[in-house]
Amino acid sequence: MGTINPDTPLHDPDYDIAVRDPEAAARGLAIIQQLLDEGEEAQERKDLRVGEEVRTLLRDTLSGLHPADIAYILEALPLDERLIVWDCVRAGRDGEILVEVNEGVRETLIDAMNRDELVDAVEGLDTDEIADLVEDLPPDVVAEVQEGLSHEERAQLRAAMSYPEDTVGARMDFEIVSIQQDVTLDIVLRYLRRLKKLPDHTDQVFVIDRDEKLMGTLPVDRILTHYPEDSVKNVMLTEVLRLSPLEDVSDAAQAFERYDLVSAPVVDETGRLVGRLTVNEVVDVIREESDEEAYGAVGLDDDQDLFDSVWSSAKGRWLWLGVNLFTAFFASRVISAFDGTIEKVVALAALMPIVAGIAGNSGNQTLTLLVRSLATGQITDANKIDVVKKEVLVAIVNGFIWGIVAGLFAWALYYNTPDGKLLGLTMFLAMLLNMLMGAIVAILVPITLKKLGRDPAMGGSVLLTFITDSGGFFIFLALATYIFGLSS
Repeated sequence: MGTINPDTPLHDPDYDIAVRDPEAAARGLAIIQQLLDEGEEAQERKDLRVGEEVRTLLRDTLSGLHPADIAYILEALPLDERLIVWDCVRAGRDGEILVEVNEGVRETLIDAMNRDELVDAVEGLDTDEIADLVEDLPPDVVAEVQEGLSHEERAQLRAAMSYPEDTVGARMDFEIVSIQQDVTLDIVLRYLRRLKKLPDHTDQVFVIDRDEKLMGTLPVDRILTHYPEDSVKNVMLTEVLRLSPLEDVSDAAQAFERYDLVSAPVVDETGRLVGRLTVNEVVDVIREESDEEAYGAVGLDDDQDLFDSVWSSAKGRWLWLGVNLFTAFFASRVISAFDGTIEKVVALAALMPIVAGIAGNSGNQTLTLLVRSLATGQITDANKIDVVKKEVLVAIVNGFIWGIVAGLFAWALYYNTPDGKLLGLTMFLAMLLNMLMGAIVAILVPITLKKLGRDPAMGGSVLLTFITDSGGFFIFLALATYIFGLSS
């Protein structure tokens, strides 16, 4: 058996975090998969010595990886291999990893742990991280963890759990450094030096009064570049972005993106500083929303386990498969209603998919644009009509241009038949009308879902495909029936 070790040490004991390496997760996954294969071969040979060597190498490899990289690896492994790797994770790091994995994988890991292991894993986490796990933990574990918290930490945990999932309050960090405005920068520096380390993503210190109301912020660069005898009051910034705990976290994420923020204070309705939102949470929000849009468009759950059971995965796809089956049968009924026309002009059967496919592609472009614009808040009640007008006109222009192209192609394919010109005319009109209809549906579906409080991306492409297929077949065959009927 060959010995496999990470290329470089990935752990810095001074800070107790793994050194960041964008390739570490992929490299670690390859190493661990090779070790698992060797361990399986050793088990088949009943070679206990080699099997123990493999487990030792697994533990050594995992100890050099960041918790987020280990989470990536666990999500990429089938359940039996995942549990082997999970068993090799050193105690003290399992809580951080539980926070990083998606909900589907987290359930399998929690099920593999006993009560004492869960309590030990969660007790070492910050209160905002504990709040992220509460819904997935057994109630008795949550109760025991709460007993071990200080009065302030219990209050923070209750506060984090009290806010809805998609709000700033549910995502905010309680680790903040605050000072008062009537001190000098020299005192601030001495205070910061007494701290063991600054909270992650500390780019500014928050200035509060005696009632803990936010007065402003003091960026770290100002602490370093101004004279030590300068007063905080004269150096601090008073015009700063303030977030409310009840504010939608998606809106806050857009503000971070727009203003290139690293952190922002969170204040309650009285102006009291209660926490901060940091860029690492914002990145998670943006990624989660992107995943939701991508999976939701085809009716999938973005938190599902890639290696969930076949039965569970199958059930999760039934709804939209059923919708697709219904729409397919509906489309077939539309086609069958024009059997006589198709028998008369057989070429129509070959040209029908072109009309539906091009309109579907055009509609999906509009749908993607609308969903993304709604998610970023760029579409408002004031500009909604302008967006609708513009997309309808784009569909008309594209329908006219590509309808002519499709009509010319149809005429060229069948120019030596009596139906060539009529097929070209039918293709032109059907392309124009179906692309227009696809654009209208692509506009109405996300806007309507948004108004109803639903995810604008949910199943939009499925419904759009249904309309452009069934509607496109109907438009094309109805036009053909009319046009060829007139010529006969």
